[in-house]
Amino acid sequence: MSILQSTNKRALRKAITTTLRELSQSDIQSQSQAIAEKVLSLPAFQQCKTVSCYLSMPTAEVQTTSLILNILGDLGKALFVPSITSSDGYMDFVRVYTEEDYRSFPSGLWGIPEPTPEWLSKKRQSIFDAECNDLDLILVPGVAFDKSLSRLGHGKGYYDRFITSYSSSTGRSKPLLVALALEQQLLEHGHVPMFDHDWKMDMIITPDKVITAP
Repeated sequence: MSILQSTNKRALRKAITTTLRELSQSDIQSQSQAIAEKVLSLPAFQQCKTVSCYLSMPTAEVQTTSLILNILGDLGKALFVPSITSSDGYMDFVRVYTEEDYRSFPSGLWGIPEPTPEWLSKKRQSIFDAECNDLDLILVPGVAFDKSLSRLGHGKGYYDRFITSYSSSTGRSKPLLVALALEQQLLEHGHVPMFDHDWKMDMIITPDKVITAP
């Protein structure tokens, strides 16, 4: 990645983040509810058995609490959430079992709930465990997206590394990547810089659009 390309990403990240921080909580909640309704009506979501959903920050991104509670209330679905427990830059996805379990998570960095290592005195199931079913779908956060399905994350590379690692080391197929985006996070075609290690999304959901590859 060239210095210019890196600078472009940083500048875009800063500009979008500034815009998002100016949004009212009621606007974010209203948009988040419309996005959640679109997710729940997706055939791909309705058919999936094992799904990952990010745990949202209190502000500046699509709120996921209602989606998480819906998934936990569906006996046909298993929910996994991101967990970063080491300093090596790698992210795992671990199982959340019940609403009580989810609501017991302590608040961590940026106010994001953090899954505890255990639930009811047992180690949480990891998506990498041999007995775990394949991950069907990931609901992906980001700072910005564009209509060509490119994603700009927070700059740590957690999701890109996870998708590469999960698809290659386990021999499992790539999950469907479904990005959740506020209106202010969706840009025109080609506005998000992409590099070899960056994964494109399969779908982007905004309050009034479902964008898929042509």
